[in-house]
Amino acid sequence: MKLPLTVRAVLTCAALLPLAATVASAGPLDKSECIAPAKPGGGFDLTCKMAQTMLQDNKLSSDPMRVTYMPGGIGAVAYNAVVAQRPGEPGTIVAFSSGSLLNLAQGKFGKYGVSDVRWLAALGADYGAIIVKKDSPYKSLKDVAAALKQDPTKVVFGAGGTVGSQDWMKAALTARAAGVNPRSMRFVAFEGGGEAVTALQGGHIHVYSGDAAEAATQIQAGTPIRVLAVFSDQRLPGQLASVPTAKEQGFDISWPIIRGFYMGPKVPDADFNAWTAAFQKAMATPGYAKLREERGLFPMTMTGVELDVYVKRHTHLYAKLAAELGLVVSSK
Repeated sequence: MKLPLTVRAVLTCAALLPLAATVASAGPLDKSECIAPAKPGGGFDLTCKMAQTMLQDNKLSSDPMRVTYMPGGIGAVAYNAVVAQRPGEPGTIVAFSSGSLLNLAQGKFGKYGVSDVRWLAALGADYGAIIVKKDSPYKSLKDVAAALKQDPTKVVFGAGGTVGSQDWMKAALTARAAGVNPRSMRFVAFEGGGEAVTALQGGHIHVYSGDAAEAATQIQAGTPIRVLAVFSDQRLPGQLASVPTAKEQGFDISWPIIRGFYMGPKVPDADFNAWTAAFQKAMATPGYAKLREERGLFPMTMTGVELDVYVKRHTHLYAKLAAELGLVVSSK
């Protein structure tokens, strides 16, 4: 039986309602992408996959977040691509760390500066650490400082970064706090933390200026190392709770390693605010602390304006510090 035209029209509209509702509810978190500005497997990849898990576990998007990789210049390629070529994409977020801010402070991201993107959210932080072999004669940060004062050429630092990197900065700050010109310290650059730990075990370097979370993982795996100090304002929770801060030992050194995301400069406020609200909601859930700890991060969460202020203040401080340590600085 053929239905009257009016009835058919009503039925057709009713059938289309679910589709219309789906289209109307689609937002910036659906069909989203997180750019990790490095090859797979590193800290940026970890940061993106944290966001992926947070969206999925809290049902904040209808589709799984896609993680893509854009290596080059320790974040420079991705930064330039987003600002110049993809400035208004509402579903694209990019991972960053304190290393990104340090490079921005030194002008290593080209013509773009810290104000050329929208700083979205910080998920947590790691902290710098001074690490030695378990049987090292250095039992405290004061022992390292004393040895540096006596003869800086006989204390060999090593880490996964070149001159001007975060790991070099940690070593340089240690030398400076000991009253030694960082230019006179010996520093060996490795491809990554794993190589530095191997060199430490072999006696090729004496001090590894690395990260607290990495050290905790190595200790848990049975690697015979000892953490002399963490570069945080207060002692860290968990496995390293017994390790004193540098400040406790009389050295004014702090080096937080923040991890988070930024977006393109032309992303509409409504979409940026939707992302901000989503991260705030996810980070307030009971399961977030466990997720953060599993990824080796310590508490430090910020979004929106608070993060923007933090990023710009620290980038300014990094530029000042880099200049003090004799590095070439061309910040924007």
